[in-house]
Amino acid sequence: GRVKPGEWVAVHGCGGVGLSAIMIASSMGANVIAIDLTDEKLDFAKKIGAVATINASKTPNVVKAVKQITNGGAHMSMDALGHPTTSFNSISNLRRRGRHVQVGLMLGEHARPQVPMDKVIAFELEILGSHGMQAYRYQAMMDMIRNGKLKPELLVGKRISLDEAPAALMAMGGFEGIGIGVVTKF
Repeated sequence: GRVKPGEWVAVHGCGGVGLSAIMIASSMGANVIAIDLTDEKLDFAKKIGAVATINASKTPNVVKAVKQITNGGAHMSMDALGHPTTSFNSISNLRRRGRHVQVGLMLGEHARPQVPMDKVIAFELEILGSHGMQAYRYQAMMDMIRNGKLKPELLVGKRISLDEAPAALMAMGGFEGIGIGVVTKF
């Protein structure tokens, strides 16, 4: 889902995927709202471009909060986490003709989440699934990095050795730390 300058974009989940989306959407001129459960991740999201944040653990109605901030709903919203609640909220916080992008994987018991289909139809919403950026768009992203519009180095969190990688992969479901873990020692 491409964003346009001035659009409101809500990103549900501030892990590596969500933070990357925040940085990219912000660099393209969108007004990004970061949504997560921890103030630490939300503070980091602001540093990389989010104009507003919502702590879902302290906000009784995330959808209402997004609609208040955006004066009617997000133009585009992304579930970067992959949970029934974040997916439902992402669709529900859209304005008319809004776009929902499902990036977070929905596995096991979460594979068939509840979808507010009444709103999808009434508001003529688009629902898109994504595994990430298409290869043909890599050059545009590389140009943005070269021009300083994107700074992926800011997203590097923990630096680990190759020997530590299996344990880090197994712990990914715990959502510990900020940013993206990178193997730097071989």
